[in-house]
Amino acid sequence: MKIIDLKCSSIEGYPTLRIDTDEGISGISQIEFYKNEYIIPNVLIYKSAILGMDPTNVERVMLRIRHLGSFKPWGSAVSAIEMALWDIAGKALGVPVYRLLGGKIRDKVRVYDTIESGGVKGDAPEDYAEATRAKKLSPEGFTIIKNSLFLNRMLDSPGYVYGESEKTGFPQPSIFGSDLPTPKEWVGQIGIVSRGRGELTERGLKYVVACIKAMKEVLGDEVGLAIDGLQGITIQSCLRVAKAVEPLNLMWLEDTITGDYTPYTAVEAFRLVSSNTTTPIHTGEQIYLRQGFKALIEQNAIDVIGPDPCDVGGIGELKWIAEFADLHGVTIAPHGVGNGIIGAAALIQVCAAMPKNFIAFELPIIPQVWWELTEGFPKPLIKDGFAEIPERPGLGLELNEKRVRKHLAEGDDFFATKGK
Repeated sequence: MKIIDLKCSSIEGYPTLRIDTDEGISGISQIEFYKNEYIIPNVLIYKSAILGMDPTNVERVMLRIRHLGSFKPWGSAVSAIEMALWDIAGKALGVPVYRLLGGKIRDKVRVYDTIESGGVKGDAPEDYAEATRAKKLSPEGFTIIKNSLFLNRMLDSPGYVYGESEKTGFPQPSIFGSDLPTPKEWVGQIGIVSRGRGELTERGLKYVVACIKAMKEVLGDEVGLAIDGLQGITIQSCLRVAKAVEPLNLMWLEDTITGDYTPYTAVEAFRLVSSNTTTPIHTGEQIYLRQGFKALIEQNAIDVIGPDPCDVGGIGELKWIAEFADLHGVTIAPHGVGNGIIGAAALIQVCAAMPKNFIAFELPIIPQVWWELTEGFPKPLIKDGFAEIPERPGLGLELNEKRVRKHLAEGDDFFATKGK
C-alpha cells in the first residue's frame, strides 16, 4: 500500500485532512477549528515528504516529518497526518485503532465538558454558579465539569491584577458576548483578546476564590470541578489560589503560570507550586511531542498532564506520553475542546488504550451539522458522562461524501483521487 495523495479542506470551519492510498483506502482527521485560516497551507507542505510511503508503517512515515512541527499551533499539521495514518492502518486491517495501540483497558471512556465564557452571562460568582448548575443538569450526565475564570476580563477591571494586558493572536468565545460562536464565526477573529501576566491583588484573590466556591457549592461531591483560565499569573499568586481552595478538593487548576499558546514549559515554576499544595496542578495542551513533557513528568512538576492529540504529535505520541506519566505517578486528562467530531473519534480510540492513570478527556465542540456529514457515531455520543468505544475499523467514522460535497468551496477536489 502506498500514499498517493494528501488533501486538506475547510469543511464547516474545520480544517479536515484526507490521505488517499493506491488500494482505495483513505484516512481522515480533523484540526482544531480556530486554526482554519492559516493551517491548511501548512498541512500541504508535507505532501511531497510522504507520497509513495506505506501508511500502515505509521512510525516510519512520522520520522520523515515529525521534526518539522513545533509548539501549538504548528504541530497541528503533523498531528493530523499521524491520526489519518492510524485511520488507514485500522481500516486496512479491519480493526479499530485502539487494537493497534495495545488493546483497550476500558469498555467506555470518561469525558469532561468545559463551560466556555459564552456560557457565563456575567462576571459575578453567582453567574459562574448558574452556568455550572446548567451544565450539571445537561442530559450527558457529566461527572467532571471544567469552568474558566477569565483573567482577560479581570485585566480590564482595575484592582484585580497588578500588571498590564497585551493582545494575543488567539481568540476566545468571550469576545462574542453571551453566545458561543460557531467555527465559521471564530475564524479570523485574531489579535483582539487581552492577556496579561501579573500578581493577583487581594481583591483579585478573593474574587477568584469566591467564584470557585460558588461553583463547587453547586456541584457538591457528586461532580468534580476543574478550573482553567488563570493564564499568566505569578508563582506566588498561583500558590495562594491553590492553597486557598484546598478544602474544595478540585480536580485541578489548569494552565496557570504558563498558559495557552506559551511556547515553553516553566518546569521549575510548576514544581514550586505543585510541591507546596494538595490542589492538583495541570498543564500541557500547548506542548508538542514527548520531549516537551519529559522534564515536567520526571521532576513531578505537575500532577495532571493534558496533551492534545491534535497538537502533541498525534494519538501514538499521546499514548507514549501517558505510559511515561504513569511510570511517575502523574495522571492524564487530554485536552480537546476545538477538535470536532473526528478529533473526538481519535480521543476515544487512544483513551480506550491508555493506562490506569487516565482520568477523562475534554469533549470537543461538535456542531450539529457534523452528525449529518459523518457516519459511524451513535447519537447521543455521551451517556452518564461516558463515551462508548466504536468497534468499526480505523477511527470509527466515515465522511458522507454526498453531503460533504455540498459544504466544499467551488472547485475543491477533496474527494478526487490523484494518479496512482
